[in-house]
Amino acid sequence: MEVIRHLDDLPDQARGGAVSIGNFDGVHRGHAALIARLVASAKQVGGPAVVFTFDPHPVRILRPQHCPPPLTWTHRKAELLSRLGVDYVVAYPTDEALLRLSAREFFDRVVVESLGARAMVEGPNFNFGHNREGDAQALRSLTADAGVALEIAEPVEIDGQMVSSSRIRRLIQEEGAVGQARQLLTAPYRLRGIVTHGAGRGAKLGFPTANVEGIDTLMPAHGVYCGLANIGRERLPAAINLGPNPTFQDMSAKVEVHVIDYDKTLYGRPLEVDFIDRLRDVRSFNSPEELIEQVRRDVLEADETARCFLLGDC
Repeated sequence: MEVIRHLDDLPDQARGGAVSIGNFDGVHRGHAALIARLVASAKQVGGPAVVFTFDPHPVRILRPQHCPPPLTWTHRKAELLSRLGVDYVVAYPTDEALLRLSAREFFDRVVVESLGARAMVEGPNFNFGHNREGDAQALRSLTADAGVALEIAEPVEIDGQMVSSSRIRRLIQEEGAVGQARQLLTAPYRLRGIVTHGAGRGAKLGFPTANVEGIDTLMPAHGVYCGLANIGRERLPAAINLGPNPTFQDMSAKVEVHVIDYDKTLYGRPLEVDFIDRLRDVRSFNSPEELIEQVRRDVLEADETARCFLLGDC
């Protein structure tokens, strides 16, 4: 899906449909339920399903010290939204001019004039306009006056708690519970980076790793994980070490990906990695031989778990 950056670039066929506005960070199951209602509304009005999101997140401009790392980058977000049935994603380049718009100005200029919305779908905690002055009730009034249909979607609860990006962020960053997070997301948590040269220690131990740097999304807690390396059109089982190498007194945190049964070079290439489950904590071993034996068990478990996931059996 092509991401639209500026409203001046909006094609005519992207106007006159149903619109949802929000950050949609992570594209979780709560978002999926809202998008299902958006797609249904778009069909009712005979137009496209359009998501208007922000790049960067407004908090990054207003309070950068309080802005958490994102769960998804923009094009990944658009890909996931497209899978749910969204026709167009507008990733507006957030600036101070946009953030100064009052709720009414934002609604009139963006929703009505630029997007030509005939319907909107939002969550109950929706806010918009300068200082988040507009809420769902204000939106009801504005849409009623403009003749725009509005639906407020109910939040989704799993295990007695509301599904939210904040909840998922805590699971991943604080606990490394990527398996639990996967149950709340529409796809496994993914990070991306560039493969760089490392110490070459993994290859000497018999388990070469791709050292991934330049990561621009949330980093999971330190640990050893089962994952999938996305290389071209292939999704290959991988064992991932995230953190230090205490056995060798190397305490610098790294992301090291061992792509199982893969012997081609990845240096200098971008790599995207899905996190399927956590295997164990990072710990120090008494000898390289003891470490090798543990890594061998990690690789076997990662391979089995990843293949089970690919088959849809777990």
